[in-house]
Amino acid sequence: MSLVRPATHYDRAYFNKWYRHPRHRVKSPTDIERQLRFVVAATEYLFERPVRKVLDVGAGEGNWSLALKKIRPGASYYGVDASEYAVQRFGKKRNIRLGTFGQVGSLELPDDFDLVLCCGVLNYIAPRELATGLKALGGLCVGAAYFEVFTSADDAAGDFTRAEARAPAWWRSLFRRNGWSALGMHLYLPTPIEGVAAALERAR
Repeated sequence: MSLVRPATHYDRAYFNKWYRHPRHRVKSPTDIERQLRFVVAATEYLFERPVRKVLDVGAGEGNWSLALKKIRPGASYYGVDASEYAVQRFGKKRNIRLGTFGQVGSLELPDDFDLVLCCGVLNYIAPRELATGLKALGGLCVGAAYFEVFTSADDAAGDFTRAEARAPAWWRSLFRRNGWSALGMHLYLPTPIEGVAAALERAR
């Protein structure tokens, strides 16, 4: 199984197809806003404070930053992406810096993010890099994370096939081993602060 794509794969043509083309795009701006409203509301419910600082790993062109401005205009957005095209085009405008998932711990990012987003990213990363990045994110997050992952049990659209996808049990074990406790609906808490959620709010 080979899921790793070179950074050059994520060029302008890639984003035009999967983010803008009406037939191929995975999510519309409305879809993104609806999804983020849910994630922000769940995080604020758990921590009883507003989401003020968000890290988006695998940010692409920073489309989630646009939704965040509508939902929480005062929140700070930080993006990380491995695509030179995306960073050159949108980096300064949308606060996106160049980096891979495995490098997130060495980019001199703040260590007090209320919310970490990884949407449409983790399916494409090699296991060793996944472990490195997940451990690093645990040290940067003081709130919740939204790790959107699709498995061999799911019908999911995107730049991968079901044959490439890993089993649900594989992912559950990966998150547990690398410091994350599942809440369900792709939401996770760093294991040291999992007690902020009630026992039956956590997935076991």
